[in-house]
Amino acid sequence: MTSVLKHYEGMPHDLFLIGSLPKDKKLTVAIVGSRKPTAYGKQVTHQLAFELAKRGVVIISGLAYGVDATAHEAALEAGGTTIAVLAGGLHKIYPVAHETLAKRIVESGGALISEHEAGMEAHPYHFLSRNRIVSGLADAVVVTEATDRSGTLSTVAHALDQNKDVFAVPGPITSLLSAGSNRMLQQGAQVALRSQDILDSIAPQLSLQQTKLPLGDTALETRIIQLIAGGVNDGEAIQRRLPDHSTAEVLQALTMLELQGSLRSVGGNTWAIRTLN
Repeated sequence: MTSVLKHYEGMPHDLFLIGSLPKDKKLTVAIVGSRKPTAYGKQVTHQLAFELAKRGVVIISGLAYGVDATAHEAALEAGGTTIAVLAGGLHKIYPVAHETLAKRIVESGGALISEHEAGMEAHPYHFLSRNRIVSGLADAVVVTEATDRSGTLSTVAHALDQNKDVFAVPGPITSLLSAGSNRMLQQGAQVALRSQDILDSIAPQLSLQQTKLPLGDTALETRIIQLIAGGVNDGEAIQRRLPDHSTAEVLQALTMLELQGSLRSVGGNTWAIRTLN
């Protein structure tokens, strides 16, 4: 997989790795954006990463706060593979708060990658230079939310130099955090309103009619549906994935989804989705 980097100028001769890379060529999509996304930015990032990973797409990002972490987590929730490109040596996970996330990435069959040897601390300029590796490894780059001066745009610049497909998610014109992605669309980036928009462009062979998931009436109900679609179908496990909600709230949401016909109980406090045709 990393051999693709040799086709681009300015790439490192060697990369350091913890974990494993796909043995066969797989479709890869980098999802990047703001370190302080809005609720909208988090939602669309999670949706795109989850749906793409569910289709077997490898999700690449930089393990940073915000969009990066959300993309990695969504890919893991979907039971998919995700790769994190770090700015410093692999001896130290940065940010430290993402050590657990990094461990989950490796344990789930993904990888941590760096161009720097163990012992090299991450300096500010490393974060921009690592973006060329993020885009270089990807078949396409998707920006879900970014300001006009976001460092994310350096990833886009590298992607354009590498002749990669670039997508952006449109956002409110009043939001500074959507100014960068909206500007990208003005300048010719492809629009990503759903995961299928990306697949239609870079992988037409996957552009078959998909089974549609039902939608919840609330954010909690939709989140529960996404968790079950990702293989978390035990009631207690679902509760653990939703620490911001009480047991009573989760049970009520599960009951409402069953009454609506979106879920069905399969016994033993486990649940399955009733898909839409």
